[in-house]
Amino acid sequence: MTTKRARGRPGRQAPTSLDDVSKSIIEQLQQDGRKSYASIAGEVGLSEAAVRQRVQRLLDAQVMQIVAVTDPLQVGFQRQAMVGIRVAGDMTAVAQALSAIEEVSYVVTTAGSFDILAEVVCEDDDHLLELLTTRIRNLPSVTVTETFVYLKLNKQLYNWGTR
Repeated sequence: MTTKRARGRPGRQAPTSLDDVSKSIIEQLQQDGRKSYASIAGEVGLSEAAVRQRVQRLLDAQVMQIVAVTDPLQVGFQRQAMVGIRVAGDMTAVAQALSAIEEVSYVVTTAGSFDILAEVVCEDDDHLLELLTTRIRNLPSVTVTETFVYLKLNKQLYNWGTR
């Protein structure tokens, strides 16, 4: 596994090259983040210590994270939405301000109809309305928002990059 600096982009690293063993380790942890290193070692043909070292290198390189993912509906958050945001001026400042809002789970700067997309998770429609009207729309430089309320989550995966 190697990392290189990306050309022309200060502070940004080139993608990490993953061999088949590292990809297999990641795939197994994507299926069960609590799987033991000994069990993974048996699957990939390495020692438990070697698997532990590889996992740590993948974590240190920020190639992956091991986290618990909750279902918002099961923990009291009944409303999810994607908010498209148009900005006059510095998009970076608005993206940073959005990132600091607790209810915002995802922020991406885009090209197209919106400058920024932000996914929000709220307790209910009143909570969403308060978030939109008092915190997101009041951010300096925000000119337009459009909210796309989720009716049903049809697919959500976290298994990118190993195939």
